Amino acid sequence: MDGTALLRWGRACLDGLENRREEINALNVFPIPDADTGTNLLATMRAAMDAAAKGAQGSAHDVAAAMARGATLGARGNSGIILSQVLRGIAEAVRHEPLTAETLRDALRRGSALVREALSEPIEGTILTVLDCAAASAADCPDTSLAEVAVAAADGAAKALGDTPSQLGVLREAGVVDAGARGLVVLLDCLVSVTLGEFPTRPEYTPRDPVPAQVVENAEVTGSPAPQYEVMYLLADTDEDQLARLRARLTELGDSVVVVGDGDSSWSAHVHCADAGAAVEAGLAAGKLSGIRIESFAPAKHDMTSGHLVTHTTMDSAKETDGPADRGILAVAAGDGAAELFEDAGAVVLAGDGAVPAATLLDAIRAMPNREVLVLPNGALPAHDLVAVGVAARDAHRDVLLLPSASMVQGLAALAVHDRGRIAVDDAFAMSEAAATTRWGSLRAAQERALTMVGTCEAGDGLGLVGHDVVVIDHDVRAAGLTLLDRMLAFGGELVTLLMGAAAPDGLAGELAAHIGESFPGVEVTVYSGGQHGDLVQIGVE
Repeated sequence: MDGTALLRWGRACLDGLENRREEINALNVFPIPDADTGTNLLATMRAAMDAAAKGAQGSAHDVAAAMARGATLGARGNSGIILSQVLRGIAEAVRHEPLTAETLRDALRRGSALVREALSEPIEGTILTVLDCAAASAADCPDTSLAEVAVAAADGAAKALGDTPSQLGVLREAGVVDAGARGLVVLLDCLVSVTLGEFPTRPEYTPRDPVPAQVVENAEVTGSPAPQYEVMYLLADTDEDQLARLRARLTELGDSVVVVGDGDSSWSAHVHCADAGAAVEAGLAAGKLSGIRIESFAPAKHDMTSGHLVTHTTMDSAKETDGPADRGILAVAAGDGAAELFEDAGAVVLAGDGAVPAATLLDAIRAMPNREVLVLPNGALPAHDLVAVGVAARDAHRDVLLLPSASMVQGLAALAVHDRGRIAVDDAFAMSEAAATTRWGSLRAAQERALTMVGTCEAGDGLGLVGHDVVVIDHDVRAAGLTLLDRMLAFGGELVTLLMGAAAPDGLAGELAAHIGESFPGVEVTVYSGGQHGDLVQIGVE
């Protein structure tokens, strides 16, 4: 199988997981009976295929590596993060040749080893055991045909799937097979269908009886207080020693700990725990965090197939630079971390901690080499100055469009939908709409006694602002931040971006993220180190 055939397999997996999603969800009792394993596997595979469609160049390795990276960055749940390692195993096995009978054996061996290495507490009778059996069956198959080895792996996995209730008491008590392992059988059956042209016949795996309410208490894991949250995030700028410490710390905090990489420079961590804030702080100590996701284990967890399954791809989306337009983005950014975010997204950055003189912005626009320039002022100038700068900057050789981003978090939201393939006015409209629909606020410490619209503050008080208006005053800065989040999320939201300032108190990011997970389950959180002065935190709600 070359890259094209692997893409065909990936599409078959999407169809198979879509068709079996409800079946897999119904089997989901371990490690938490939250009925979302099928949904998580499907979301992770979609992320893998989206990445392959954008980044693959045709060879088996290019496609498989793109799928592994996409799955790692877009993994959902314990099962999704394990799936990313199965795809990484394929990518490593086909580094120098297509997927053959022998490289499939190698891929399954590698995937099995990667999964075991990633888990802090391997539990038998799960996808882990079934993957081992698939690898063993493939290794024992005497055939040299890829299709026959795929059949052996799928049949071995299916047999092992049927044995999972005898290996794990929580499955036996609920009368089900392991949900994640059922998903793995779907993926292997899809490989059979692509290589052999026939889809294996499997029984309908349905719960024997309704899942007992106490099943979560009987899970065969030990250690920390009962998990209340699922915490996931992405890591960069880290190393093996830091990852080992992170894995150990997460194991202290909870269970279902998985820390995996894509084989390149990106890592994903997962834990079920009672203290989401501590889990986030452990990640902050280990590397550069993004894509923080905190889910509360609610009795009736909603289906997350709309909206929430879309991964936060602010930086990646903005990097799409293919297109005919000679267009550049100029962004005003305060703080080294924020400047790096905008630069990584493809913008030219004008540093400005606070107000930027109109003449300085005008000079920066004129220094841009592009015929079309979109400007993200990010609150650096008042509206009348921006209009004047825009008029002065336009000439016969340059078209300048100033976008209504009143904060850096709005600027990041706008940059997420930038597409050079569109004409400038359409691109500017989409970016302006993204900025306008992002509610923004900030947390500051009062510098002096002052009168605000909600009362008088004293020096050192925490001030919560929505837009430019103070809406919260509290003697405790942290308490002001929590109240501000409550106010901003009272109107709804799916994604919160926290851009942490240079003077943000230690642990504040973790505390805010944990509060969102506890009070607003289902809302995704992304934390960036902005390094800006003035605002302890800038908050964006999309």
